Amino acid sequence: MKVKLISRSTDEFTRERSQDLQRVFRNYDPNLRPQEKAVEYVRALNAAKLDKIFARPFIGAMDGHTDAISCMTKNPNYLKGVFSGSMDGDIRLWDIACRRTVCRFPGHQGPVKGLAASTDGRILVSCGHDCMVRLWNVPAPSILEFDDSSDDTPKPLVEYTGKYAYRGADHQWGGNLFATAGAQLDIWDHNRSQPVNSFEWGVDTVVSVRFNPGEPTLLATSGSDRSIAVYDLRMSTPVKKIIMQKVWGKLYSDRLDGVIPRVAMYTSLALSEFKLLSKVGKQQHTKTNAICWNPLEAVNFTAANEDCNCYSFDARKLSEAKCVHQDHVSAVMDIDYSPTGREFVTGSYDRTVRIFPFDGGHSREIYHTKRMQRVFCVKFSCDATYVISGSDDMNLRLWKAKASEQLGVLLPREQKKHEYHEAVKNRYKHLPEVKRIVRHRHLPKAVYKAKDLRRTMTEAERRRKERKRAHSGPSSVHEEPLRKRRIIKEIEKAEE
Repeated sequence: MKVKLISRSTDEFTRERSQDLQRVFRNYDPNLRPQEKAVEYVRALNAAKLDKIFARPFIGAMDGHTDAISCMTKNPNYLKGVFSGSMDGDIRLWDIACRRTVCRFPGHQGPVKGLAASTDGRILVSCGHDCMVRLWNVPAPSILEFDDSSDDTPKPLVEYTGKYAYRGADHQWGGNLFATAGAQLDIWDHNRSQPVNSFEWGVDTVVSVRFNPGEPTLLATSGSDRSIAVYDLRMSTPVKKIIMQKVWGKLYSDRLDGVIPRVAMYTSLALSEFKLLSKVGKQQHTKTNAICWNPLEAVNFTAANEDCNCYSFDARKLSEAKCVHQDHVSAVMDIDYSPTGREFVTGSYDRTVRIFPFDGGHSREIYHTKRMQRVFCVKFSCDATYVISGSDDMNLRLWKAKASEQLGVLLPREQKKHEYHEAVKNRYKHLPEVKRIVRHRHLPKAVYKAKDLRRTMTEAERRRKERKRAHSGPSSVHEEPLRKRRIIKEIEKAEE
């Protein structure tokens, strides 16, 4: 005969001090709690509503530049350090904790288009339209005071003069090499006055360049001829590249020279401008403005494109995109991955900042303010907690990566409560009411109208193709997915 005994140690329920919480024992048998799912659903609903109530993503703005901010880079050795360059040639080092300038690097006579910091955070590389490449000595992180009236301004360590204007720069991870993009791709060494290697593939301008964080000898570039190329420094020739498709302007919004004035972008004339595009039907190049590698998946990178979308690729197979990220209504100007590799942030010409999951087709968050203009550069902080954006209105803005996240020190019970709310939201996120609350975002009026018009045009195009397919012979109309349709061809260097 078996006898079941209830045994309980006094250490499990006895309080050590009178101030300690009394431990409560609960029986989680589902037969004793038939309404458990209903209770959890209500908790998930309340958690989704609380996220909307406490969503305060904007932290503050950092002003000081006297012209539009064109580029940014992070200091890998200093969590709070961010470099920014403007169109008037001014370069600043910011302390994002205090939201003020720490140091300035004067010297460029034109727009600064490329900034890159070495892995140890000691060297800053800058280049711009004045055909100059400069190397700067970054001050130690302990220097937190700066006086504009002092004459102790940093001087460039080295200055290199090129033949053409530069469009971008990036530094090798864990090495002494850095790359500049312009009329050609140049590879430089800190100790050489001339490029150690130069690559030319076509006659168009190289728009952006980015080194692979996992494989230091691998880098990717984008060109103004709608190309994305992959280079390996261990080889004397490029590896491969793809050519993106031309897209008819009636489906996209802006940046057509001679068709839409830039000063009228996303004002009350936005609707008439879209109608004008649909009549003109001028072709728009799907040029890639920026590239960023996934820091945890070294073979994958995402390209920010002129056609309002972002395309994620596998470097081993460039014939089709892994994922197409759609939500912007204007050209995507910059992109940066989170250090976790699970999401990335984009800045667009439509004056918004969006955060996308690395494998999702739509953004999970959108940030905007009334004063923020066209966003030219965005960065994730080194701890993936904040997002920094630089725009045409001469301001850097600091945002929370999670809009409703509570900043500061959390007690253990508060941390457990937030984790529980996230768990129940993820468990019931597929239900209509929870899904509706989680997905809802307030959009600027111009962006909302542009998105609605794009949706109408896309639906009309889909219906037209369905009617064409219905009145055609079997297998006579072949429809490719968007991730394949945007790539015209993949070119190997050996084929030329």
